[in-house]
Order: sequence, then structure tokens, then C-alpha cells
Amino acid sequence: MRNNHEIDYKIYGEELQFVEIELDPNETAIAESGAFMMMDDNIVMQSIFGDGSRQQGSSLLDKLFSAGKRILVGESLFMTAFTNTGSGKRRVSFAAPYTGKVIPLDLQALGGMIIAQKDAFLCAAKGVSIGIAFQRRLGTGIFGGEGFIMEKLEGDGMAFVHAGGYVVEKTLQPGELLRVDTGCVVAYTGGIDFDIELVRGVRNWIFGGEGLFFAVLRGPGKVWLQSLPISRLASKIVSYSPQFGHRKEEGSILGGLGNLLDGDGF
Repeated sequence: MRNNHEIDYKIYGEELQFVEIELDPNETAIAESGAFMMMDDNIVMQSIFGDGSRQQGSSLLDKLFSAGKRILVGESLFMTAFTNTGSGKRRVSFAAPYTGKVIPLDLQALGGMIIAQKDAFLCAAKGVSIGIAFQRRLGTGIFGGEGFIMEKLEGDGMAFVHAGGYVVEKTLQPGELLRVDTGCVVAYTGGIDFDIELVRGVRNWIFGGEGLFFAVLRGPGKVWLQSLPISRLASKIVSYSPQFGHRKEEGSILGGLGNLLDGDGF
């Protein structure tokens, strides 16, 4: 028996995915502002403060506090609720904002809590709480790639997060350790211990090109990793833009001649 709304879903696409959620009469899905793609007739859309969960509370102060927490993880004060007001099943779809995968998370089967990177949340069944999780260690917050604050999804319903590139799910046994690029961590279950570790060796620092720190994940629990963090993709795009950066060839022996030879000009 779930306390959150019980929804069915189907994920479409390969690299540019969207999730279609099927709602029974009076069922509701909540989503980030801007995630909406399309919906059937008789689905009513309503902007709400916070996430509309029971944990949000009913008083105005509770709602303002819940909504205010979302600002700390870079989200909007408002979320959007989509409710099926018809007599039969209706469908509403939500799309990821960039190339990658949509990850379905059954919170009931995952211990009731998931910690996710900021901006990862896409949509969920009504009743799922979308809050914040503070990093417990100073070093993790400063050097962990996601800062002190991450998103915390709680409840027993379905939630959906998105990630860049290909997504791999790993199950870590008690004490099992995994070192990961700090930007590649998408989400993990509540039992995972998350820390950072300094890359060893001066040559690795200077010439490795992978940053100074690893994210260290220790089991037990599940971890979801992305092959292409949006920050990495954005930096590459900027580096190839004539307005914001310089192409790698510009510092080479060929310099601008290399750009001319490959058809891009100076």
C-alpha cells in the first residue's frame, strides 16, 4: 500500500527521452516548471508552492519554507501539478532538458529516500517530497562537485530524474568502494556514504586533466552515474565558441591554418 499516488509510466526515446505518465481519475503528477511536453484532455494543470507533499505542511509558513528550500538547489519556487479530472485514464508527458536518460526510481523499493544532484529532478507522483540534503563533511561540500546542498527525494511513489549521456546503475555491497569523477554522480540511495578523495601524485594533478578530487562512494546501496555531466558538455561548447573561447588548434603549431584547412576559417 502506497501513501503517494500510484502511477504507471513509459519512457520513450534513446538519447533524447521523455516519460509518459498514465493517471487514473483524480491521480496527480508533479513536475518541474518547464518539464511539461504534452497532455490529454481532462488533465488540469495547476502551479503550486513547493511539492504538495504531506511533509510540506498545511500552514502558509510551512509552504513558504518548503518552497524556499527549492531555491537553495537552484529550482523554482513553484512546481506544477497535473491532475486527471476525467472518468478514464489520461496521459501527461515530461521531457528531459538535454541529451541523456530519464531514470525511473521506485522510492518504495529503494528505502524511501534518494539523494540526487541539483537540477536532476524531472517529475514524480504526488506525495513525493522534494527537499534538500546537506553534505555532512566540509571537504565534500567544497570539492565534491555539487556543493553543500543536493536534492532529497522522499516517499513511497515513483520519481524520475534525468542525467547526461549514458546512465549506469551500480549496486555496492557493504564496505564496497567506488571512485568516480565528481560530476558523474547522479543519485544514490540513503545507505551510501559519499565523500571526496584527493587524487594522488603531483603529475596526476598537473597533467591528468581530470581534476584534483574523486567522489568516493561506499556501500551498501545503489548508485546511478552519468557518462556526460551537463557541466562538461557546456564547457566543451563554450571552448569551441568564437565568442567565448578558443579552439584547441589555435594553440597548436598550425594555429589558425588548422582551422582554415578543416573548413572553419580563422
